[in-house]
Amino acid sequence: MEHRAQLVFLFLILAQGVHSIEEYVTKLYEVFAPARFVSSLVSNDLGVGFLIFNVALVTFGLWCWAVPVRSGWHAARGLVWFWTILETGNGIGHLGLALSLPGVGYGSVTAARCVVGDSPVLRPSALPLLINDLSGVKSG
Repeated sequence: MEHRAQLVFLFLILAQGVHSIEEYVTKLYEVFAPARFVSSLVSNDLGVGFLIFNVALVTFGLWCWAVPVRSGWHAARGLVWFWTILETGNGIGHLGLALSLPGVGYGSVTAARCVVGDSPVLRPSALPLLINDLSGVKSG
């Protein structure tokens, strides 16, 4: 995987970290059933469960970048595709949640910035680089 694509992937994981902080601060786990369910699997205190789950998620993402992606493991391409699909779905889901609950953020600020491309960390112009690298197409 090209060095630039590795950096795009790292920024995707870092954006998830910032997004997780926004979700925690806005207490998404109190209003969104899937977040409440996942949090309850980890702890009876939903805030603690949400925090532990998201720290584990971002830690796993950083490990994916640091070890398989940077080391060129065969599984790296599949892991990056997993994260790309997960984060795209997450961003779209948050935008849907924001539309269904007008005036309430719950993580939609960072999700919208990543999907729309106003993010200083991840812009749509970087996604073709990542997708081309995942499909084996060399960028010129």
